[in-house]
Amino acid sequence: MKIKLTSVYVDDQEKALRFYTEVLGFTKKADFSNGPFRWLTVASPEEPDGTELQLALNTNPAAKTYQEAIFQQGQPAAMFFTGDVKGDYERIKARGGEFTMPPTEVPGSTIAKLNDTCGNLIQITQLARW
Repeated sequence: MKIKLTSVYVDDQEKALRFYTEVLGFTKKADFSNGPFRWLTVASPEEPDGTELQLALNTNPAAKTYQEAIFQQGQPAAMFFTGDVKGDYERIKARGGEFTMPPTEVPGSTIAKLNDTCGNLIQITQLARW
């Protein structure tokens, strides 16, 4: 069994697409509409056929409540792993990414958190054993 798709709720899909592609560097994988519904995913250029991240519009009241609650608690909606968190921090910052936590050593890893501008905190993690 594999994880092929996971979702993050966003308040604006177009803005999210710009952030996840232009700031983080992911590539658009799928983008099609059926009436008011838009299916939009991105993937890592390092694994173009790997796990996709759906940028799901938070029009469902439960989704919006969940998204707002975890943001207010400072919890990341998604975590991405890297072999160079400090390098990615500098690259993302240079592209306009706004970090709420710079690279910080915690037991077993170094993490950084940033605001995706669409209602979520994203954590970037470099494991100590990477």
